[in-house]
Amino acid sequence: MTSRAEHPLPYDTYRQAIERETLRFAEAVTDADPASAVPSCPDWNLADLTRHVGALQRWFSTLLTQLVQEPPRNRDVELGLPETEQEYADWVAAGVPQVAAVLRTTDPQAAMWAWGEDQHARFWARRMLFETLLHRVDAERAVGREPDIDAALAADGVDEFLVNLPYAGLFAPAVTKLRGDGETIAFRCAGSDGATGEEWRVRLDSDGFRLLPRVGSDTAEPEPPTAAVRAQAADLLLLLYGRRSYQEPAFEVSGEATLLDRWFTHTAF
Repeated sequence: MTSRAEHPLPYDTYRQAIERETLRFAEAVTDADPASAVPSCPDWNLADLTRHVGALQRWFSTLLTQLVQEPPRNRDVELGLPETEQEYADWVAAGVPQVAAVLRTTDPQAAMWAWGEDQHARFWARRMLFETLLHRVDAERAVGREPDIDAALAADGVDEFLVNLPYAGLFAPAVTKLRGDGETIAFRCAGSDGATGEEWRVRLDSDGFRLLPRVGSDTAEPEPPTAAVRAQAADLLLLLYGRRSYQEPAFEVSGEATLLDRWFTHTAF
């Protein structure tokens, strides 16, 4: 796997953050009306979101336990869902020790199938974290809370999203149609957080798009991007996942807005 600056983060960081984020998610939905709408996940209510988070973690844990070497044919796992939706929050929290045990006993360097770039067990820990973190934000917003995201985790989430996006056509077919004539988009961290100064560039070519290598101190300054978006890491993460719009005041935008529109149209999933 290609290392990009400080990404990926150490495996133990993911393992510990998954536990924190899962418990934060469960706390957010505890005592909330399961029928409450989740604005950032159209057609879902809190019960749907909670069931999704708990089921996904159990499925990922099954993949890690088996160290699967090829794409699974289905997602059938024993969920142990409680009888009532009001118990879903406790069900998610109750799964934390099992998930923690699986992550603790799994060798992150073990080779296994993954849908993204990194064909090792560590892929799934990183993926589990950002699935959980994003849905924790969804849940908190749904119950009227203003969520916060650790800057270092947010920046790593931006990296994880962009590294794996070229492989996401498996479940997001519009991604495979994202093409261009050499245009580049820069996503830049700004503000006072710990990720200030990081930048990711993607280039759209006739055969698809790719994340460009980082610019180092020994490389020439790249040409100005065709379009650029600058914001704090947490805002960039939510933007890439469709939870924000680049037209909001939190984002400093330059270059061709039509290119950004094309990007976000094809990467929405």
